[in-house]
Amino acid sequence: MGGQHQLPLGPHDAAAIPAAAYVRMSTEHQQYSTENQLDRIKEYAARRQMTLVRVFEDAGKSGLNVRGRDSLRRMIEEVETGRADFKCILAYDVSRWGRFQDADESGYYEYICKRAGIAVHYCAEQFENDGSPTSNIIKSVKRSMAGEYSRELSSKVFQGACRLIQLGFKQGGAAGYGLRRMLVDQSGQTKGVLRIGEHKSLQTDRVVLALGPDEEVETVKWIYRTFLAEGLTEREIGERLNARGLRTDLGRAWTRGTVHQILTNEKYVGNNVYHRTSFKLKRKHVLNPPDMWIRAKGVFPAIVPVEDFVRVQEIIIARAKRFSDEEMLAKLRELLTQHGRLSGVIIDEREDLPSSAAFRHRFGSLVRAYQLIGYTPETDYGFIEVNRFLRQKHPEVVQEVITKLTTQGVRVERDPATELLVLDNELVVSLVLSRCLRTPAGSPRWLVRFEERHRPDITIVARMDEANQVIKDYYLFPALDRLALRLRLAEFNSAFLDVYRFDDLGFFYDLAERVSIEEVA
Repeated sequence: MGGQHQLPLGPHDAAAIPAAAYVRMSTEHQQYSTENQLDRIKEYAARRQMTLVRVFEDAGKSGLNVRGRDSLRRMIEEVETGRADFKCILAYDVSRWGRFQDADESGYYEYICKRAGIAVHYCAEQFENDGSPTSNIIKSVKRSMAGEYSRELSSKVFQGACRLIQLGFKQGGAAGYGLRRMLVDQSGQTKGVLRIGEHKSLQTDRVVLALGPDEEVETVKWIYRTFLAEGLTEREIGERLNARGLRTDLGRAWTRGTVHQILTNEKYVGNNVYHRTSFKLKRKHVLNPPDMWIRAKGVFPAIVPVEDFVRVQEIIIARAKRFSDEEMLAKLRELLTQHGRLSGVIIDEREDLPSSAAFRHRFGSLVRAYQLIGYTPETDYGFIEVNRFLRQKHPEVVQEVITKLTTQGVRVERDPATELLVLDNELVVSLVLSRCLRTPAGSPRWLVRFEERHRPDITIVARMDEANQVIKDYYLFPALDRLALRLRLAEFNSAFLDVYRFDDLGFFYDLAERVSIEEVA
């Protein structure tokens, strides 16, 4: 996916200036491959009495930021540490250096090189990068244009996705219980049901939602009828389903959350909803308000009537009325008086009380809420609550990874027994959630246990934050570099360990994505 190598370019001219080439091709289809860029760079070097001694190549890498561009980062590191064996860097043009959304970021990396006495040349540009006012103005404009190109491309992709939503086509994600993903061709003819992990192979094909097995469809209808007619809670409905031996579409037991999702998702009335979250231009995910959602009504076969769905939402909204901080703490005191102790499990068992997650969200943690009412648990039951939460969250995270991989053309098979993911029948991946623990001195620690029996090629360790509610960061450990079956991570670790740390899974997705021969050639 990227790298560097020495160039045997014939007899070395001692008077020639040693130069390094930096070439990049993003994941989009582009006019110039890295080889074409390199040809132009070689011509430039020959005219300027330069000798190429190194090539740093980031193939199939986006220019939006430096993440995942290992060769660029390695080149900058060599420049900063004084280990560079070249006196200048040759790039094809300003956009190959990067389409950074902040033009100053592009200038920053060039400044690092300039400060070390290493000039950056843009070989296909019509201006000389000599530091003159004219050069600086043109570069600034070019950098802004490169970033604007990415913004325009993102906007076009988003508009295209919205158009497909309005036409009734599904944009990624699992179908859900009672529904299945149906593949259709460009004329709307059905081609078959896609199983979990399968994806379309033709660009002109589309995916729509279709009714699933009759048993699942009837179960969804029963959930709505029971909720409305008998007034059962989501948890009680889940218990009845489990007692009947029914399982979710993922083969798991029913929980309050899985029932709640069915009762609140508009796809069960045939609506196609998109843009609940945003992840544009490699930025962080953001939750969008409902008025920003893209909605197409009645494009899928409905399982329940719209009026029943609306009645359910009214009940749920009325039940989840907004409590003030004082009201929440007062109810928590009442619960403590009744039980003599508190835990997340005890709180969640009370239907007339906000959930333990609501207390964590409002006060930062359950412990903080306990402190505000003067309660100190004799025994720390928090680990039970955390473990239960992580058991519920793990399949959600795994499904998010599967969905992302399949949307970028990776075929994923999931072993229900081991929870391992097999990518394109080649790469075996394990994903584990590591909860945050505290040492007696109060320092955070994360314990990691590696899967030894099946030896996955890559283990993705998702470290939870100190509240064990959201993922803090990720470690990607290849099997060859594992030194022990157990690992203890601190907040900050040695370079040997933190070289595997990433803020998100973008690098993993880049690693897993297939690159066509045309792009590589």
